Amino acid sequence: MSSLPDSLPVIVEAALEEDIGDGDVTALLIPEENEARATVICREPAVIAGTAWFDEVFAQLDPDVEVQWQVEDGQSVAANTLLCTLTGNARSLLTGERTALNFLQTLSATATCVRRYVDLVEGTGVTILDTRKTIPGLRDAQKYAVTCGGGQNHRHGLYDGILIKENHIMAAGSIANAVNTARDLGTDLFIEVEVENLDELRQALDAQVDIVLLDNMDNDLLRQAVAINQGQAKLEASGNVNLQTIRGIAETGVDFISIGGLTKDIKAIDLSMRFRPVFKLVVKNM
Repeated sequence: MSSLPDSLPVIVEAALEEDIGDGDVTALLIPEENEARATVICREPAVIAGTAWFDEVFAQLDPDVEVQWQVEDGQSVAANTLLCTLTGNARSLLTGERTALNFLQTLSATATCVRRYVDLVEGTGVTILDTRKTIPGLRDAQKYAVTCGGGQNHRHGLYDGILIKENHIMAAGSIANAVNTARDLGTDLFIEVEVENLDELRQALDAQVDIVLLDNMDNDLLRQAVAINQGQAKLEASGNVNLQTIRGIAETGVDFISIGGLTKDIKAIDLSMRFRPVFKLVVKNM
């Protein structure tokens, strides 16, 4: 797994502000001094991700809330698994519940989706990559979750890699022109070119790029591309990738398969937080 992003506290702060605003009015129905205990249960099989975001919610709301985890990020769990137990002020637990669960269920959904694809290409040598098709504001978090599922991060944004696509090529006049201009920038970033046919592949290889993105090619074309490439560049397949097609794509011999659906076509994992009050024994003087 990758390390936790520096943006984690800021993302959590924004999420709490979005939900709480001027204050949790409903929580005021609970006496201020009341304590409670809560458990979080995962209601379906999943790969867990996002425990640090969950913790940060309560750390910002109330540092006295204690969270005890029974699982860790990257761990596969069965349905009805106890994930963690929380103890602390009842108002704090109720106020943070939704935001904490939102992070945990969304990031676990990403990790779970990735793991399904990773398992399906086992033994082929292919690496599963994510894309920039992430939920706005959650890119750092989802990129982390991808690694929890066993995938690998591609570009994080527009600043850490050069991906020359169709419109860039049209504007530059040719693949060679676009690649030469990219080299003139003098960066040490990887240069990748998107191609749609074998002729464009040959042009990209002649330009000695690092990676070639094979866009929406069928498996026969992918195999031909691998034969033409002969290890000159890394080959990334993209487009028409789903759970039914991924194994066949992987078996063509490409190096990477990138999938936008890992981060954009996810269904939140079903989590449940259940509360119970903590009763304290009061001894009266006789």
